[in-house]
Amino acid sequence: MSLTEVLSVVALLLFAGFLAGSESAINSISRVFVEELEVKSSKSAAWVARVVKEPARYLNVILFVRKAFELTATVIVAQAFILLFEPIALAMFIAVFTMVVLSYVVVGVGPRTLAKQNAGRWIIPACVVAVVMSKILGPLTALLIAIGNAITPGKGFKSGPFANEAELRDLVDQAHERGLVEESEHEMIHSVFELGDTLVRELMVPRTEMVWIEGSKNLRQGLSLALRSGFTRIPVIGENLDEILGIAYVKDLARRTHEYREAELTELVSQHIRGATFVPETKTASELLKEMQRDQIHLAVVVDEYGGTAGLITIEDILEEIVGEIADEYDDDVEEFEWVSTTQVRVSARLHLEDLADKLEFELSEDEKEDVDTIGGYVAKSLGRVPIPGSTLTLKGWVVTAERPIGRRHRIATFLVERPADLLPNKEV
Repeated sequence: MSLTEVLSVVALLLFAGFLAGSESAINSISRVFVEELEVKSSKSAAWVARVVKEPARYLNVILFVRKAFELTATVIVAQAFILLFEPIALAMFIAVFTMVVLSYVVVGVGPRTLAKQNAGRWIIPACVVAVVMSKILGPLTALLIAIGNAITPGKGFKSGPFANEAELRDLVDQAHERGLVEESEHEMIHSVFELGDTLVRELMVPRTEMVWIEGSKNLRQGLSLALRSGFTRIPVIGENLDEILGIAYVKDLARRTHEYREAELTELVSQHIRGATFVPETKTASELLKEMQRDQIHLAVVVDEYGGTAGLITIEDILEEIVGEIADEYDDDVEEFEWVSTTQVRVSARLHLEDLADKLEFELSEDEKEDVDTIGGYVAKSLGRVPIPGSTLTLKGWVVTAERPIGRRHRIATFLVERPADLLPNKEV
């Protein structure tokens, strides 16, 4: 192997290593670094800013040139070894082994490590080289990307497989594995990505769980419902739930009754409502979150493909998809069945209806068991609406009363079931 060939291979691998380090440096630099660099040198900052603004464009060119240099070096080494060793198969094996080791050390590990450790120093020459190569080879790499996408299953990436969501997710996973990102932060970041694929109908409060009020109710009834349910914004309906007139805000109703006391009995809720925002159930959660932030909306009515009310969604529902369920100090564990006194028993809303019947020794008819499994479901079915604290009904002589709600959606957690003492089975408290 001549001196010229040795020097050529060394030069090719060193430049390929520089390009590999440039990839790492570009992926490590943020826009914040560019702003800090502008204070020191506006000229250098301009080169870096061009690359940071469109990283995929320059990373594609760097990859192309790096691969070309590595392959060229491999061909030179293989040709030289064929002349030195026999048979050819042995020469090729030695050449491949040699280049794998050299490429891994000189191109793969060394430069990437140095670039990450000294990204601030490496980034400026890296960006200058990347911009120059992009002007010369940009059209060629764009053509090769188009060909690659054409023969690759799926839609491919317009700018090549770099600086995209999949790569960023992988970087987050690597950071989590190395302990740089905590478990909660790791899950939160992935939740942000998934928000773009999550539909509104997956997060909304379904129609059957909505708390609403008729527009014909007076202000006192509206305030009473708000205080009992715990909601500060309540949809106001006309003839049925598919006719949403608007949204009643507790502060509007309270302000009016404070300013004019007689209004709570003489004025209707429908006279003090704000316009409702309607969104299709197929809209993505990320799009809706942007709209809610832009228009300062906290609640939207979700409609199905036929224009009927499918449910409602709040900005908190979307945020919970990112940060996880938001609990409060009242969200403690609830016993499924607990005797309070000889005449009262507290049951979880999730308690199976037939289990309740067995414990309290009464029989359920087929109509009572139809379409429901839990006591909470039975109460909602019987009332024809979502139960709120204080809602009552009678089941086989037992008076069932909805107690406190839990969670941000204020779902009823427990029911108090009571009956006269002389009719109650003999139980120990």
